[in-house]
Amino acid sequence: MRRYWQKKPLLIRQAIPGIAAPLARDELFELADQDEVESRLITHFRNKWQLEHGPFAADELPSVKQRAWTLLVQGVDLHNDSARALLDRFRFVPDARLDDLMISYATDGGGVGPHFDSYDVFLLQVHGKRRWRIGAQRDLSLQPGLPLKVLQRFEADEEWLLEPGDMLYLPPHIAHDGVAEGECMTCSIGFRAPSTNELTAQFLYYLAERGETSGSRDGAAPLYRDPQQPAVSRPAQLPAALVDKVGAILAKIAWSEKDISSFLGTYLSEPKPSVVFDPPEKPLNEARFVKRAISQGVRLDRKTVLLYDNLSFYLNGEKSRLADVKNWVIELADTRCLSAKRFVTLSQQSSVTALLHEWYRAGWIQMGELR
Repeated sequence: MRRYWQKKPLLIRQAIPGIAAPLARDELFELADQDEVESRLITHFRNKWQLEHGPFAADELPSVKQRAWTLLVQGVDLHNDSARALLDRFRFVPDARLDDLMISYATDGGGVGPHFDSYDVFLLQVHGKRRWRIGAQRDLSLQPGLPLKVLQRFEADEEWLLEPGDMLYLPPHIAHDGVAEGECMTCSIGFRAPSTNELTAQFLYYLAERGETSGSRDGAAPLYRDPQQPAVSRPAQLPAALVDKVGAILAKIAWSEKDISSFLGTYLSEPKPSVVFDPPEKPLNEARFVKRAISQGVRLDRKTVLLYDNLSFYLNGEKSRLADVKNWVIELADTRCLSAKRFVTLSQQSSVTALLHEWYRAGWIQMGELR
């Protein structure tokens, strides 16, 4: 992190020795057939780039014997425990920045063309071989008329062949081109990098939603008034008094560090639109839940995001006070589980078991410790 993060690329040979793909090829294809999973098919047949969006039935994908096609499946960590466990190995970067794990399956010659990303990425080879060429591109112009963002003039500075266990880290805007040599699978661990425009818009919406842009914390925002407005002969003209009055209203908008922290906690822990939690089909009552947790422990569901600051914790977009539960929520957030031994102590607090049972019924936590 000190030497390379957002500074320069890094190739790590055998970063994870003996690594295996989180999913087999057929399991990945099955995942790409699900409506709630984001998947893309990229082909480069007869020197022509094409892009299709999933879901894809098994017979809609090209034959694995056909060259030069790629299947990209986004957010695999949301649907597979092995993928989630692999993503967790990258939690040396804060959860607030960690985004998802994408798997790229490609046949021989498959790739997505030379391009650049606006975020950090770790490219971990988990099956087969892929040749990567990278370069600090000055000319970022794209080939016109393509469904993909393919660089028009890509110039590589370095080139490597990655085998299973090898990993390449790339900071934002380092151009790269990866081409499969034979059938291969690559895991891309990506990071959130919201634009300043996105953050500004979402933060102002957050303030407005809570009535905090009105100068009143009770949400009772006064209505616009113009008792001195005269009759006009040019009704379509924007009144200068209106512009001045609104300018004065906006100038009064203020916020604190607490507002910013609360916004980031709720915004960054909010599940993606495609995320659906699966409550237990036959949920245990609280007493049976406690008995099971004492023997098995509990863990966060792989889709759950739990963040915290000095005052609050943020669970899947919901903010709550940290003070009353600080002794165990921080542990649960950082380790993503509470061991059976730890739960024995917590089980003596009825407020804790009631809250955890509520999260269990919502599908936010699961029974059992992390493996």
